[in-house]
Amino acid sequence: MKIKYIISSWLLLLSLCSFSQDEDHWEAYLAQYEKGAGSTLVNMSLKEFAPIQKYPFLLKAGVRLVKCTNEGLPTKEEFQTLNSISDKIKSTIDGLKQNKSAGTFSYQCSRMDYYYIKDTNNIRKYLEDAFKTNFPKYEYMIEIKNDPNWEAYLTFLYPNEETREYIENEKVVLSLHKAGDDLSKPRQVDHWLYFKTDGDRESFLRYALQEKFKLEEKDISDKSALHFKLHLSRADKVDISSISAVTIALRRKAKEYNGEYDGWETFVIK
Repeated sequence: MKIKYIISSWLLLLSLCSFSQDEDHWEAYLAQYEKGAGSTLVNMSLKEFAPIQKYPFLLKAGVRLVKCTNEGLPTKEEFQTLNSISDKIKSTIDGLKQNKSAGTFSYQCSRMDYYYIKDTNNIRKYLEDAFKTNFPKYEYMIEIKNDPNWEAYLTFLYPNEETREYIENEKVVLSLHKAGDDLSKPRQVDHWLYFKTDGDRESFLRYALQEKFKLEEKDISDKSALHFKLHLSRADKVDISSISAVTIALRRKAKEYNGEYDGWETFVIK
């Protein structure tokens, strides 16, 4: 099951989900899948170390939702119980196995918590007892399988590059919105890119000028292997759909010329 396109980052989950830990960095996003929308909360901190050979088994545990939206996602009324269920899953696993919490996926009226664990002895029995004792109204699901390469985390839970782009854009857009910005008004948006060679930079610049971007600056940077800096600007709207279309296009084209897109900034218009 693959993501077709991202709809929106579901930042509300960050404040509602019980997985948040001081040492970990979590992100949430909502995307479209084969049968409808699905929401993911993922532990981004694990990417640097994955796969961790010490934890070769994937454990998925969760429930069928009692109440869900027309899109198959949890209702606000059910969040408190779902977080209690996740807390119980976590405390049960923590009490039995060394583990890494990888994320949560909600889809088609179900919610599953993902863990990587060291071994599988007795874990199913203890989780079944926890579900039956504490949440008898819920149909529970437990899946355990060998996943030494962490494919579920790396290819499913962890967002692809364009999804990460969207998530970062939404953070900037949310800050502008909180400042009272009228996101529908075009204004100057500045973009930064870096390239391996001056020739790559010049090739990209020709494309950018055709797309009505303005050259603000060319410079030499101290970025490792990407020394040739390019600063562009163009007047654009900064609502999430508009700005993401711009930045994703710039990132894709920069890759064609051995470059890297490094973000954007703008000012508030009220």
